[in-house]
Amino acid sequence: MARSGGGCCPSMDLMRSEAMQLLQVIIPTESAHLAVSHLGDLGLIQFKDLNADKSPFQRTYAAQIKRCAEMARKLRFFKEQMSKAGILVSPMQSTETPLDFDDMEVKLGELEAELTEVNANDEKLQRAHNELLEYSTVLQKAGEFFYSAQRSAAAQHRQMEANQSGETSLESPLLEQDMLTDASKQVKLGSLSGLVPKEKAMAFERILFRATRGNILLRQESVDEPVTDPQSGEKVYKNTFVVFYSGERAKAKILKICDAFRANRYPFPEDLAKQTHTVQEVSGKISELKATIDMGLAHRDSILKTIASEFEHWNHLAKKEKSIYHTLNMLSVDVTKKCLVGEGWSPVFAANQIQDALQRATLESKSQVGSIFQVLNTKESPPTYFQTNKFTSAFQEIVDAYGVAKYQEANPGVYTIITFPFLFAVMFGDWGHGICILLATLYLIIREKKFASQKLGDIMEMMFGGRYIIMMMSIFSIYTGLIYNEFFSVPFELFAKSAYACRDSSCSDSTTEGLIKVRDTYPFGVDPVWHGSRSELPFLNSLKMKMSILLGVSQMNLGIFMSYFNAKFFRNSVNIWYQFVPQLIFLNSLFGYLSMLIIIKWCTGSKADLYHVMIYMFLSPTDDMGENQLFPGQKTLQQVLLLLALVSVPWMLIPKPFFLKWEHERRHQGHQYAMLEGADESVVAELGEHNEESNHHEEFEFSEIFVHQLIHTIEFVLGAVSNTASYLRLWALSLAHSELSTVFYDKVLLLTLGYNNIFILAIGVVVFICATVGVLLVMETLSAFLHALRLHWVEFQNKFYEGDGYKFAPFSFALISEDEE
Repeated sequence: MARSGGGCCPSMDLMRSEAMQLLQVIIPTESAHLAVSHLGDLGLIQFKDLNADKSPFQRTYAAQIKRCAEMARKLRFFKEQMSKAGILVSPMQSTETPLDFDDMEVKLGELEAELTEVNANDEKLQRAHNELLEYSTVLQKAGEFFYSAQRSAAAQHRQMEANQSGETSLESPLLEQDMLTDASKQVKLGSLSGLVPKEKAMAFERILFRATRGNILLRQESVDEPVTDPQSGEKVYKNTFVVFYSGERAKAKILKICDAFRANRYPFPEDLAKQTHTVQEVSGKISELKATIDMGLAHRDSILKTIASEFEHWNHLAKKEKSIYHTLNMLSVDVTKKCLVGEGWSPVFAANQIQDALQRATLESKSQVGSIFQVLNTKESPPTYFQTNKFTSAFQEIVDAYGVAKYQEANPGVYTIITFPFLFAVMFGDWGHGICILLATLYLIIREKKFASQKLGDIMEMMFGGRYIIMMMSIFSIYTGLIYNEFFSVPFELFAKSAYACRDSSCSDSTTEGLIKVRDTYPFGVDPVWHGSRSELPFLNSLKMKMSILLGVSQMNLGIFMSYFNAKFFRNSVNIWYQFVPQLIFLNSLFGYLSMLIIIKWCTGSKADLYHVMIYMFLSPTDDMGENQLFPGQKTLQQVLLLLALVSVPWMLIPKPFFLKWEHERRHQGHQYAMLEGADESVVAELGEHNEESNHHEEFEFSEIFVHQLIHTIEFVLGAVSNTASYLRLWALSLAHSELSTVFYDKVLLLTLGYNNIFILAIGVVVFICATVGVLLVMETLSAFLHALRLHWVEFQNKFYEGDGYKFAPFSFALISEDEE
């Protein structure tokens, strides 16, 4: 349950989610639409669906939802038409009086009908225009066929007249002789002309030949340019054809074959004068249709420009209305059907704002009855609501990706703002690379208004959303890079000169031997003389490995202390005494002690072997430590710590299940289900899931609780070792990044400089830049990011974070307007 309280401002407790309360609102029907609209503008209430048992079609406002869906369909149609016409949608800045829902519905219907009619007329005109263009092509090509045939026939006729001597030649066929002598016996041939798709031309000719048994004459010629098909409207390469046939049966077969092959047929006059007249007539009609089509397109563009100027406004209003009616459908209707009853979660600080919104709706709707607003008592778990801004939202998303915090559970996002970029920087530390990432991020931040209004790709969208995380990671990388003294793997004497120098002037290799300390210790970070020396890897390995353990133990201790604050906030004394205390003792008896030994060794310069100390602390706790002793009384302290670690394991395992069983018996003594006055809230939390079954039986499943506690204890004990080892990834990735950077610098850049060739040097610089950007600034960044994410999700948050809550999702127009249909 939410804590009682009120107010008008959000709480300033960054560790806890906002206090929530369950509200009930009773709204008169005549002011319901306006009330929900004002609540959507406010965006601080999450309505519960009180009609979950009803289908969408059985709800009160199903008809209005259907109308909104129809309006959305019309708007999508307009958007498609504008996209085809290349007309851009204007930003939403309408100064006109806002349209009413009914008026907008009528307006959209009229525009759709007008646009549909214009498109239909344009489609008919385009089809007619394309047919005329095809007809013109057929007239041209077929005219060439007939003209060529007429010239050939005339030449043959003249030749036959010149050779004819009046007597029948024995070499002439009888049919020819009869036709020449008797005109009544001549057969009249018919013809069909048109266009057929080029890829079907061969099959078309073959089928015609077979169907007519060769009693046809077919002439085809390809058209050089693709023509627009009247039916499909697409550009198609076609062949012009002319078919000569004899008889009606042959004509019927040819017509069917033309239809099957989608060959468009056009009439062709045989008379030359008629051909010329037809060509002129078709050319004139083409010009007229072209002018008519242009006028229609101009009219359509004017309609679409009118729509584009108001499209965003209409689209926003349609989405807003649909969301309002969806919300109204979640409210239950009173038996009198005069009011709507709704329930929803809201932050405590928003109570006054919600009341004001309901009162304004009552006044604006001129309702005679006001809305009723009251807080309900409930045992339901409220949603989790953290108020974030553009800086903190990305860090909160990192936490929420693992799991949304339970209501008023401690929020890891507060610490993630610092710990996440810092652990990333420990693995990435190079202040040269950090500056490169910072410059790229500053570009995104400076131009964030421009990028926010643009549609970006998936990768750019992720980078832009996490721009402040990347900025923090780059800043911390510069800091750790200065500590490591690495600038693209090159050390610099930034803060002072190196503390070491050659022993004498004859020192041949100052980086390997003969070094003595001649001045004060280098004031900040690693002394530059270590880089490139024989001792570089052993020294930096030891430094980074031990530093990783210190950071890991510190963060795990922070997680355990967070569990204490959780238990204290929820007044869960069981978890404080039987979880927090033994866990703190166990972790620090082993790895806290190891961290202390590391610091003592650094401060004293001792050569003790810490591996040996920790191993024999378990194997031979009573043996003399010899040269591995770092301070007096170390053996006694180790024995005490070992004993505490051993005691803390049964301390975590045994008492808690028995205490819960005892508390359960107290609560159910005398078959009374009411909680005893003054009972610990922790017991309610621990036994909550078992109490759900108490309506059926009072049996307490002690074995289940004991097994659960056993698993939890084993997980923590083994996890204390594995989690500490997991932090060694800080050392491993830092070493890998440093070595890769050194390889690129030494084996690419310096190697090409040694050739004294401008061309080779240019190639080397390009390869160095590409390798640095591709591997170190992209792949290594992603690798370190994922490892830092794992350290927070597993090693840190598992100490205290349950993450089994659900996010507060208020009814808000600001959120709905961003969603796509």
